[in-house]
Amino acid sequence: MLLGIIVVVIFISVFIIVHELGHFLTAKKFGLWIQEFGFGLPPKIWGKKKGETVYSINALPFGGFVKIYGEDQEDKDEILSKENKSRNFSFLPVWKRIIIIAAGVVMNFILGWILIAIVFSIGVPQAVFITDVKAGSPAAESGILSNDKLVDFKTTKDFISFIDQHRGQKVNLKIERAGKEIEIKSTPRKNPPVGEGALGVALIDAGQPKMNVFKAVWEGLKSAFEIFSMIYVAIFNLIKTAILGEGSLAGLTGPVGIVKITGEVSKLGIVYLFQLLALISLNLAAINIFPFPALDGGRILFLLIEKIKGSPLPVKFERYANAVGLALLLALMLLITIKDIARF
Repeated sequence: MLLGIIVVVIFISVFIIVHELGHFLTAKKFGLWIQEFGFGLPPKIWGKKKGETVYSINALPFGGFVKIYGEDQEDKDEILSKENKSRNFSFLPVWKRIIIIAAGVVMNFILGWILIAIVFSIGVPQAVFITDVKAGSPAAESGILSNDKLVDFKTTKDFISFIDQHRGQKVNLKIERAGKEIEIKSTPRKNPPVGEGALGVALIDAGQPKMNVFKAVWEGLKSAFEIFSMIYVAIFNLIKTAILGEGSLAGLTGPVGIVKITGEVSKLGIVYLFQLLALISLNLAAINIFPFPALDGGRILFLLIEKIKGSPLPVKFERYANAVGLALLLALMLLITIKDIARF
């Protein structure tokens, strides 16, 4: 558990710093005044001014922040010189502000892409797992369970071929279960029911063959987009079921669950940890761009409304909307955390 906590704190901080770096770099590109780039969250422990920006280290080692002049619109009502207006976030054209806000999400997506590309370039040991066992089948009768790993086979094709060659004959199967290797004897059927197969199991291939760097980068990008789109499908399905009164938190995992999963995955090796971290980074990107108050997607939505109506939304409205949005997100996180604690 301690290992999981350490890894989660380190990498969530990295994810947030990378996110804030996106805001920082694009704001710099557009000539804005970056007042502070903080590592961790206040209170401040140490700070040094370099150029016009204060780089600070803060007491809470979880994440970071970028303070851009005029971002919260506090300075917009001041009488500003032409130069100060050009360096004030709130006076930028809407499309530039959208780019700055979206840049954090883009950086999280790129990080997830890079991690997946690294996994593909390293390769993941291939394996075959059993995902389902039909009741009354030879597999069920011999004690084979879902999630068992077939030790001597790298692909489902190899395993199916082996079983088909030994229909009606007793075979010895090496199974890995809960970290232990066991041997099970079973006799595949000669004439199984339609759709069940000779042994009566459903299978899935796991792992990834090693790729060259260029192919790993390209396949990593495609996989990142696929994962990103699947996350959005899951989000909309969650909203849909909630509206229909059929919502459930069963498929969601919060900080406690992430810590436990990360600790377990860390023991499997760096490549498996990178897989998990890539998924977390892409999840953060997808969720943060969702058009909901308190998220970057909500800020972009407000900017699009500003563009359509020709004037900004009232500052108080934005603040209240973001406060309510944050409260709802924190409440959801609390419920998921309670669920995780009860489960684990």
